[in-house]
Amino acid sequence: MRYDLNLLPVFLALMEERSVTRAAERLGTTQPALSNALTRLRTLLQDPLFVRERYGMQPTARALALAPQIAQALGVLDGIVLGQQAFDPASADQLVTIAANSYMEFALMPAIVARLREQAPGMRLRLAPYGTDLAETGVVSGTTALVLGRIVDAPDNLVVQHLGDDGLACMVRAGHPEVGTRLTKKVYEQLRHVNVLPPGRLRAGLFQALERQGLKREVAVSVTHFLAVPEMVAMTDYCTTLPQLICRRLAHDTRLRVLPAPADLGRFPLHMGWHVRYRDDPAHRWLRTLVAQVAQELLGEGAVPLAAGAPRKRARR
Repeated sequence: MRYDLNLLPVFLALMEERSVTRAAERLGTTQPALSNALTRLRTLLQDPLFVRERYGMQPTARALALAPQIAQALGVLDGIVLGQQAFDPASADQLVTIAANSYMEFALMPAIVARLREQAPGMRLRLAPYGTDLAETGVVSGTTALVLGRIVDAPDNLVVQHLGDDGLACMVRAGHPEVGTRLTKKVYEQLRHVNVLPPGRLRAGLFQALERQGLKREVAVSVTHFLAVPEMVAMTDYCTTLPQLICRRLAHDTRLRVLPAPADLGRFPLHMGWHVRYRDDPAHRWLRTLVAQVAQELLGEGAVPLAAGAPRKRARR
């Protein structure tokens, strides 16, 4: 019996998106074409596979059981076929899905996009959110190329690469009446703070770092994304504590001042993960190398700019 292997990526896309429309967008096809493929899948596997419910399409028990086996089978095929092919980034024409947490999306992705524009102008990116659940990103099933963020307790079918480590710094508005050339522990504790609550372990890591150093904060407002912070700090006498790469991105705003934290708050790791099926894919290997190079270059630029008159230290390597 002959099987249409093109149906297997359709199945995995539907498992991830739980929507014919979104799965069609991901695969670069039309909704009618994908609906037709789903009909053929149901006939081939003799199961409804996905049932429409109020909040999307839900997989059947058989679909859930088949998903890891189909992902593994595609991985084997990719290793056989793609492993023999060369990759030319200049002529690449493909859509790549990357799941990134809010930190990675803000701090790294602009530089990654710029590098892709130079070296692989035909490669298109689709960014998906990464909170705390790896399975929801699609990287565990292999439908998402990369996940960027803090990865803990990765499953066996996920390869995780350590990209480097970032530290923490503080930011206040320019001309803040209570902050001189450096931010002391006393002033830090007297100020009110804007706190970022992204999903994941970065939030807990900051709280733990402050506790280790005996630093206290009075949080005036908590937000869910780094983009909300600059305006709030620029318009108030609040302080915020952010990753150094984020501070470096914001340091060009003349309304803001970036200062070293009043104590060593430690560093946190940056991770990149991908499904084992992509281990020997030449295009994926090239993309992984590019992302790692961009991360190392950004992290290697040294500490965030210090406020005028503040003492400078050598960059940590």
